Amino acid sequence: MKRTLYFTLIISIICSLFFPATAFAHAADSASGLQVTAPSAVLMEKETGQIIYEKNASERRPPASITKIMTMLLIIEDIEGGKISLDDIVSVSSRAASFGGSCVYLEEGERMSVDEMLKCIAVVSANDCAVAMAEHLSGTEQVFVERMNQRAQELGLKNTHFTNCTGLFDDNEHYTTACDVAIMSRELIKHPMIRNYTTIWMDSIRNGEFSLSNTNKLVHRYEGCTGLKTGYTEAAKYCLSATAERDGMEFIAVVMGSKDPELRNSDATALLNYAFANYSLCKLRQEEPLPSLPVEMGKGCALKLKYCGDEFALVSKGTTELQYNLRLPEIIKAPVKEGQIVGELIVSSGNSELARVPVAAAADVEKIGFWGIYARLGRSLFGL
Repeated sequence: MKRTLYFTLIISIICSLFFPATAFAHAADSASGLQVTAPSAVLMEKETGQIIYEKNASERRPPASITKIMTMLLIIEDIEGGKISLDDIVSVSSRAASFGGSCVYLEEGERMSVDEMLKCIAVVSANDCAVAMAEHLSGTEQVFVERMNQRAQELGLKNTHFTNCTGLFDDNEHYTTACDVAIMSRELIKHPMIRNYTTIWMDSIRNGEFSLSNTNKLVHRYEGCTGLKTGYTEAAKYCLSATAERDGMEFIAVVMGSKDPELRNSDATALLNYAFANYSLCKLRQEEPLPSLPVEMGKGCALKLKYCGDEFALVSKGTTELQYNLRLPEIIKAPVKEGQIVGELIVSSGNSELARVPVAAAADVEKIGFWGIYARLGRSLFGL
C-alpha cells in the first residue's frame, strides 16, 4: 500500500511538472471575441508568461525598431551587472553619427552619458544612440549583434535572428516573431529600471535644447502603460510591443505588421483591455508556512520544505474561492537531497483543479551511520 502511494505521488508530480493544469485555453480560441486587424499578434501575462491570445504568433517577420527591445535589455543587464554605469560617458563615432531614420542627430566626437543615450533609445527610438551604445559596450556593432543573438538563444527564441541593433534595415536575415518579441519584452520589464525611460512622455537632452516625444502614444493615452517599444519600416509596417500594469498585474501586447499607427495602437489597446477585464492572478502558495517532514534514519530528525515552480497562476475573473490541498508522506527515508521532490500542493477552485505545485526538500539530510544510531539509542535509553 505504501509503495503504491509513493508511486502514485511521484507520477502525479512528474505530470504536474511537464503538463501543468491551467484555468483556460492556451490559444486564440480563449479570446475569440477579440478583433485584431494586424496579421500577427500575441497577448501575454508577465508574471507567468502565459499566452492568452495569439494570431500567427510564430510567423517570422521583420521587426523594425522593436529590435531595440533586445538592445535595451543588454544595456540594462550590463548596467545592473556593473559593467557600465548610467553616468559613464559615451563618445560618438563617425559611423554612429551617420545613422538616419529616427535619431537625435549625434555628431562625431559628441559625448553623452549612458543615461541620456538609453533615454533617447527608449523614447524616440534613436538609431544613432543604439549604434553608439553597441560600440561602447562591445567595440563594434557586429560584436554587439553577436551578443544579441546569443541572448536570444538563452531565452529560447528559436525564430529570432538579428543582423543589426536598430532594426533600421530590412535584411532577410533579420527577423523575429510576435511570440519571441513578447518573451524578450517580458525579460526586459523584469528590470524595473527600464520604466524610468519607457514611461517618459516628453523630455529633452542637451540641456533642454533638443526635445523628445515618445513614439509610443499609449504612454500618454492608456491607463497604466509602462512602455515598451514601437517600430516601423516599409517592409515591417507598424509594430508595437505595449506593456501595461494595473492592480499588480502586467500584460504584454505585441502587434506586428499593422497598416497604420492608429490600427496598431487600437489593436494593442483591445488586447490589453481584454486582459484586464477577463483575468486575475491567484497565488500558488498557502498562507501557512510549510511543515517539517520527519526523516527516518537521518542525521537530522526533521526536513524543512520549500515550494518549487511558479508562485502565481493566471485565472479567469470570477474564479471562486481557492482550496489548497497539501499532499506529503507521513515520513521520508534518508538520504534526502536539497531540491528532491517530496510532495505537492494542489490548488483548486470548486471542482476545477488549477495547478499542482511541487514541494521539495529545502536542505540535504544524510543517512545516519552505525555509530550515530548507537549514540542516538544510548541517549534515548538514558534520557540524555
